[in-house]
Amino acid sequence: MQALFITGPGETTLGQIPVPPVSAGQVLLRTRIVGMCGSDLNTFRGKNPMVTYPRIPGHEIAATIQEAGPGVPPRFHAGMDVTVSPYTSCGTCASCLRGRVNACMSNQTLGVQRDGGMAEFFLVPWQKLYVAEGLSLRELSLVEPLSVGFHAAARGRVTNTDIVLVLGCGAVGLGAISASSFAGAKVIAADVDDEKLAIAQQAGATHTIHSKRQNLHDELAALTNGLGPDVVVEAIGLPDTFRLAIEEVAFTGRVVYVGYAKDPVTYETKLFVQKELDILGSRNALDEFPTVIAMLQQKRFPVEKIISKTTALAGAGDALREWSDRPQDFTKILIEVGD
Repeated sequence: MQALFITGPGETTLGQIPVPPVSAGQVLLRTRIVGMCGSDLNTFRGKNPMVTYPRIPGHEIAATIQEAGPGVPPRFHAGMDVTVSPYTSCGTCASCLRGRVNACMSNQTLGVQRDGGMAEFFLVPWQKLYVAEGLSLRELSLVEPLSVGFHAAARGRVTNTDIVLVLGCGAVGLGAISASSFAGAKVIAADVDDEKLAIAQQAGATHTIHSKRQNLHDELAALTNGLGPDVVVEAIGLPDTFRLAIEEVAFTGRVVYVGYAKDPVTYETKLFVQKELDILGSRNALDEFPTVIAMLQQKRFPVEKIISKTTALAGAGDALREWSDRPQDFTKILIEVGD
């Protein structure tokens, strides 16, 4: 079968690998669509410290069950369309013992620490499958990235009394916007791209700020009666926006970092204490998959609007190069692996 390999920074190739045999408790999936994630882009650029080469990328997956091994519950049967939770957990580290398996210190995400789904077939334990009646393959491929944004909102304890600022309207930021709106919050989206801000409104943002054309601080003051947002979700990953989140959040507010800056960040740390802030990291997703599926089943997310490019597996390498050269032009790239 064919698979896409990232063989080194800026290098990809299509290779042939054998279809893996199915063991007890495992399901062989026929890959249909894989979404490209920012981690895949960082792997291609040589900026993902968790990756070794060569690596088959891909963890935003829509697939069809090809074969179920012995011991798989009969509700998972051949021909069923599914999506996949791409994470692993050891069960013994501090995170796992607290029930926060998404932050397992030994986690291996598909396409990052281990080979992913950008191949014609791949194996997963049946416990990693999610069935979503009525969702298209495109919708199924968006469940995982949106779940990461939903987890960020959960970390921020967003409620219907909150004003939430989301910095960055990529796929994960849009997930945080949608989650906050789904919880009944007033949501402000900030970005430097008009098209992404328009999509953010369709995802549930009640207000948008173009932070290159508008003064972010002044706009936030007007929208929050001078108090600042109760929750800020940083979904960009730049030192400037890391600092901005601390500066703009309300006193006793919550800051959630879901992006991570590639360069060191220098803070005015008195704001941590003076504002008595809750500063939170957010990694992967925990139990948000069913909530995202329910939201998509209600058709409350502009699925087609966020898809910037669709191509076949043979074009995946070129798509990565285009994304790397013009990152501002893309929100979500989908790779159609099978029929």
